[in-house]
Amino acid sequence: MTTNRHTHESNAPLEDDKLHRLLANLDEATTLLGEARDFAKPGKVSRVLDTARRVLLQPGGVAALEARAKALEEAGVFLGSDWATPQYLLPSLTTHALKSSAADTLVIEALSELRLLAVAKGEHLHTLISAEQAHHYLTQVLAINLWLLFSAPSEAERETQGRLAQIPRYLFHHLAEGIGYEHIIDKLIEEIWRILQQRPIQVEAVKQMITQIAICQAAPDIDLGSSGQGADRLVSSLYGPTRACREDPGLEVYRERLGSMDNTALQGEATGFARAMHDTGLVSPYHPVLLRHLLEHSDHLVTEALGLSSTGRDCLLCYRELAHALIRGAVHPTTPQAVYGLSLMLERGILYQPPVAPAMWRQLGLPLSEWSQARLTLAFGETASPRARLLEGVLCMLGQPLGVGQGNNPTCQSARALSMWAYNDPDYLLQMVAWAARDDEIVMHFEGQPISSMESSGGVAQSLPMDLDPVSLIVVPHLDRIYAEMGRRCIGREGDPHRWVNPEFHGWWAGRGFRINVDVATGQLHELDTFLRHFYASYHPYYNGNQPLIHPQPSGIAVTDSAARFIGWHAITVLRVSLDPDDVMRVYFFNPNNDSGQDWGDGVQVSTAGKGERFGEASLPFEQFASRLYIFHYDPLERGELAQVSQEELDRVTQYIHRSWGANRIPAAELQADSGPRPQDH
Repeated sequence: MTTNRHTHESNAPLEDDKLHRLLANLDEATTLLGEARDFAKPGKVSRVLDTARRVLLQPGGVAALEARAKALEEAGVFLGSDWATPQYLLPSLTTHALKSSAADTLVIEALSELRLLAVAKGEHLHTLISAEQAHHYLTQVLAINLWLLFSAPSEAERETQGRLAQIPRYLFHHLAEGIGYEHIIDKLIEEIWRILQQRPIQVEAVKQMITQIAICQAAPDIDLGSSGQGADRLVSSLYGPTRACREDPGLEVYRERLGSMDNTALQGEATGFARAMHDTGLVSPYHPVLLRHLLEHSDHLVTEALGLSSTGRDCLLCYRELAHALIRGAVHPTTPQAVYGLSLMLERGILYQPPVAPAMWRQLGLPLSEWSQARLTLAFGETASPRARLLEGVLCMLGQPLGVGQGNNPTCQSARALSMWAYNDPDYLLQMVAWAARDDEIVMHFEGQPISSMESSGGVAQSLPMDLDPVSLIVVPHLDRIYAEMGRRCIGREGDPHRWVNPEFHGWWAGRGFRINVDVATGQLHELDTFLRHFYASYHPYYNGNQPLIHPQPSGIAVTDSAARFIGWHAITVLRVSLDPDDVMRVYFFNPNNDSGQDWGDGVQVSTAGKGERFGEASLPFEQFASRLYIFHYDPLERGELAQVSQEELDRVTQYIHRSWGANRIPAAELQADSGPRPQDH
């Protein structure tokens, strides 16, 4: 697709003239914005955005703005907005901005994407986002909004946006030509499988992408060439996993077909759905229709439809009434992922823990507060009741404790806590959900003193997060305020507050031993050799008596980008340390940042599959992980052998640190003549 539908040859000279005049105005407005003091920029930016809007509507205007993207950013067009930090932008949020009736919102979104296209092409070297990250982001944006490439404005768009509805289409044709249509589809399929390998709880964005692929495949005017060949399994997993729904007949037709099936046919349907679900982690809306139908037949067919092993089957038969009640309460065509959550929860066998089954019965009948109902309805709509939506979230979190994500929010501590409780202490998680959803309050204790989420002032997040799974949506605002209050109660103490906050916030199993390799007062590296020796002695099987990690442990990492530049501090959970299939000692950990597969620079590439990872785990070789670690907890009564760690091994880790996030943190006394590149912190 190389033709540009946004050309009008007969009027080309006139339009060129108009574009040149508009660009001259834009350049002048940009210069004035750049020269203005920060406090005065809001008054100058409106002229820039208004002129940019008019440029975007001209032939050649999109390309002209891409060429000016760097200058516009440097002048301050994104200052004070979410677009000022491109590394945190979420592709899934672009649809709302692109459909906005507010011209400024639409234009600033367009300018942001053109800026990232320039970065992806290598034309703009950005300090906050790399070319690879920009390319990755735009691929997802194009995938989620593919309809903008292939459809005219709808009636609704024309009503709300008027002429503005053309801007996203001109923009996306330009973006697609820069990225390449075939490249989009193939990269999209690759991206979907990469995300699904991590088994996230939130899969709506992935389902949107698959839907767009299906539309592209069906559209006669779109030539995908040889690309998109691997999409069939993804599309069929949602729209036709079995023989009886292969042509996507609709839920009512499928329900009628089930009524005339014998046991053999039902067995085939159950097996087909289970295979597709466990293959992808996605659940078709047809699957709940079958599962609810099978409740009236046999438990054998129910276990087949859930794809259970002998472990899960025994658990279901032991807690038959509860399992049936959960299916009736949570499993609907509008909450299909509940099927996968229920299946994995039964496979984990956690119902055998005495408090869990009674807590699940409580959850089934839990009255939700008005605030909880309003939040769930606002976030997920009215296609399912708030109670069913929350119950789906509970099943998914208990079945996929490593699938929790923090969304576009600075709440990694709270997301980590929810994951840890679902993984390690499920009845405590259910208690938290009950308090938050029913009572609008959670009370935790810090060093014996109660902290109420309702009485605490603001948390880390500046606004209520909305882009979360149902459980996080209800519980995270409470946890965030409590976590921040615990930090406030540590003000004035010497050292890092995580030493006291983490064990009180996460649970008794967080080790009371604490190590940090950064001096809190100066930000300089501090006692690095001792820090690393303690980490090896506590966690590495060769130095701790081959003692496996018993409880997941909260830890902190220094996140770096693909150029090994420092980005910020981040909370993770260390889950286990063991040899991978290639006999490399690796640390397997949980990262709540929505997507664990990241390039941290200097050869430190986080793996999420193929290195012995279980679903939801990320991993790194032990040395590389240690090079990004800055905080860890350990049991001081179970210390390993500090002296046995070789200096050569420690030196390799230290060199990784000095070449990345520690480059500007080396104490003056330790500076050497050549300590490698020194990327700037930002």
